[in-house]
Amino acid sequence: MSAHPTTYWHRLPDGRVQCDVCPRACRLHEGQRGLCFVRAREGDEIVLTTYGRSSGFCVDPIEKKPLNHFLPGTSVLSFGTAGCNLACRFCQNYDISKSREVDTLADAAFPEEIARTARRLGCRSAAFTYNDPVIFLEYAVDVADACRELGIKAVAVTAGYICAEPRAEFYAHMDAANVDLKGFTQDFYHRVCSGSLQPVLETLEYIKHETGVWLEVTTLLIPGLNDSAAEIDEMTSWAVEHLGPDVPWHFTAFHPDWKMRDRPPTPPATLSRARRIALANGLRYVYTGNVHDAAGGSTYCHACGELLIERDWYALGSWNLTDEGRCRGCGAACAGVFDGSPGGWGRARLPVAINR
Repeated sequence: MSAHPTTYWHRLPDGRVQCDVCPRACRLHEGQRGLCFVRAREGDEIVLTTYGRSSGFCVDPIEKKPLNHFLPGTSVLSFGTAGCNLACRFCQNYDISKSREVDTLADAAFPEEIARTARRLGCRSAAFTYNDPVIFLEYAVDVADACRELGIKAVAVTAGYICAEPRAEFYAHMDAANVDLKGFTQDFYHRVCSGSLQPVLETLEYIKHETGVWLEVTTLLIPGLNDSAAEIDEMTSWAVEHLGPDVPWHFTAFHPDWKMRDRPPTPPATLSRARRIALANGLRYVYTGNVHDAAGGSTYCHACGELLIERDWYALGSWNLTDEGRCRGCGAACAGVFDGSPGGWGRARLPVAINR
């Protein structure tokens, strides 16, 4: 592994060094790692141990992130590293996010190589995903800058669990983000994710009101834990008040995994109910995910109800937006980042070995 210097830490009077990237504030003795696994104390500083190392690369449809209003139909070069600064019992990428094995980081790639690969493969963007990019902030920022030099956008798929100062630096380099709001109670975050709700809400408000980053939000609905009508009502009412009606929201289906195999999969009816509640509360673009639901996956005009973007899983069908992103029927603007006609990548998934 490659140890890379970092900025967000300070020394404590008792000799430990505190990491200041996320609210967990890990206080480390020599040789210890934070809960995220990738930030460690070496000497009297915190270093990033996974700079230039990835758990794998793949070209995906941008809708898989999920981002439905950011360059629809285009391809994105996706990659992650290892580790995570939360400990969600339902993690569906636990083999990566909770990995403690160097072998997980099989692909070595420095920022310029990633940017060149994205351009060679015709990707419009590169996404930091699979595990949370805030824990490899320095690597993500350098990759984003290298991509930007070649006209490629940077996408963060994140839980939004980050402190204010590193948050400002991180999002200054991003073009789009999907933030995973895991629930809407402190109890859920504490018991199920080993985290806190408030810092995530602050991240959402910061992105929406203090940056030009395109924002979408995902909530995985887990039967009996965060899927009640009352919680969804409270969460989406908060969203309209604090983020506005134009932030797309994705309700996705849980499947039993990692430390939560005792829960049943999310019924499609639960997702449809959540979508109805969110729309009734004033969110304009609400989607269902991880299930086959063409209606719940498509985009409709908030003004006249016209079908704007038809989706079947990740494949696009009818397209009724003008080049300026307006409804062809009534002329109302559809919120998002559009670039004329949609891309034609479809639902394909293409694993990539950058150095082979």
